[in-house]
Amino acid sequence: MTAPAEPWTRRAPVDLPGPEGDNSIAREPLWYAYGTGDDAPEPPPWTWAATPPPDSHVPPPPPRPAGPATPLPPGTTDRLSALPYPRVPAPGGPASPDALAHALTTTFAPLRREPENPYNEHRPYASPRCLFPVHAFVGDGEAWRLLEPTRHALTGPGTGAPARVALTGRYTAIPLAYQWFRGSLVAIETGMVLRALSLGLELFGTPASLTPPTADGPELLRELGVEQTWEWSLPWLVDIDRPRPAVRRPAEPEPPAPEGDPSLRHVIDVNRSSLRGAGNCALGPNEPAPLTTAVPPTLPDSPHAPTWSDLLWHRHSGRMPRALHGMDSAKCLTPLPTRTLTTALAWLGVPPPHPTLAAAFDAVTVTAVVQHIDGHTPGIHRVHDGTAHLLRRDPTAPAGLEANYGYGLTPVNGCGIADAPLTVFFSVRPRELFARFGPAGWSAAQHACGWAVHGLCLAAAAEGLFARPVRAFKEIQTKEVIGLGEDATIVLSAVVGVPRETGGAVLDLRT
Repeated sequence: MTAPAEPWTRRAPVDLPGPEGDNSIAREPLWYAYGTGDDAPEPPPWTWAATPPPDSHVPPPPPRPAGPATPLPPGTTDRLSALPYPRVPAPGGPASPDALAHALTTTFAPLRREPENPYNEHRPYASPRCLFPVHAFVGDGEAWRLLEPTRHALTGPGTGAPARVALTGRYTAIPLAYQWFRGSLVAIETGMVLRALSLGLELFGTPASLTPPTADGPELLRELGVEQTWEWSLPWLVDIDRPRPAVRRPAEPEPPAPEGDPSLRHVIDVNRSSLRGAGNCALGPNEPAPLTTAVPPTLPDSPHAPTWSDLLWHRHSGRMPRALHGMDSAKCLTPLPTRTLTTALAWLGVPPPHPTLAAAFDAVTVTAVVQHIDGHTPGIHRVHDGTAHLLRRDPTAPAGLEANYGYGLTPVNGCGIADAPLTVFFSVRPRELFARFGPAGWSAAQHACGWAVHGLCLAAAAEGLFARPVRAFKEIQTKEVIGLGEDATIVLSAVVGVPRETGGAVLDLRT
């Protein structure tokens, strides 16, 4: 993460305009173009194209290969309940034969259903509208099987011992109305999944290595059984125990995305072009690297989550009663303990596991808006080296954030940002990002921010709080509130609040 910066830094000649006033999502393609060197980017012609409403979207069926469905072994919850939080098993011990299967369940399997929530099912990591566009394929060296979390099964012809996991995101699982932002959502969720999987493997004593996407990614997608490769992001590979020898796959032309979805064609181009510059000295080569720890080395015990099972169960993004949308944070009548922020900073300080992602995360600026936390001045803080540095005292900042949030308080939507004790923003300077890393830096920064936000979600659960990843802030005004320069863009943010009791049922889906 970058060192603390002075407020109101001006490094760009003008503030980049949004195509419709200040829609942070619609501004993304302009920021990408600005990063590549365009000083006056124009909105893409499809920006104002009519799209079906998001609620009408029906996700495509899973890419289920032919073959039997092999159930994942039960008992994962019992094993996690026997692991006290925040301690992790010492590395190097013998892993059980079904350790990978339990790690996959820990990472992906549904935890609960909330009948009053408009979005279900809920897994251990956050996903937009609970769509979970990132899929895992599990290979044994001969064949690949699809992990189907809701069925608790691996589907496909493989019969050997699972030895590797391929992670790839399906852009068409996200409503067309998100247009270009579908690419960012997949990249961000990939980072969240990487941390969730890293944690699952660590808890079950399974060492692994991580390999970023390589030039034969489209061929690997075909090997996974994906027919329309343009629907999918280039895969990340997690190899159990040690990396497998590289396999040279015959290159074939990749079919283009359909003409009727021009924003998706641009998303695919950005994803594939991310390979350019990925092997330079700044990001490091796209070679295997150890999947390092997902857990901070020092954490206090949690009064809310005595075991890892409890921690994962308590992670949520804020609830509303009676099928209402959004989230609400209760007012803090007394300050929260200092531990609230120190725990969050510890989880945020764990770097992503691969040099490619760690280098990109070093280019990310982390800003925390704090209030009602004992020992910390209310206002704007920059986070660096696990410490929050006060940038500006401002007790009005949380209210300013709520005023510039895209889903304000309405009769059908909750919005508790003004009362949230902590809101965290992750930002980059696109021109500097591209200068250091080339096109690969764009997706790498999004992966790294997803990794960090999932850690923040777990930190919130440990403190009995919720953490809601969001991208609905109006960017120009929000940057003024938190003191970002004109040439910075917000990659991701998260609202950490005090949950209200809704009285609704919570159905336990764990195995």
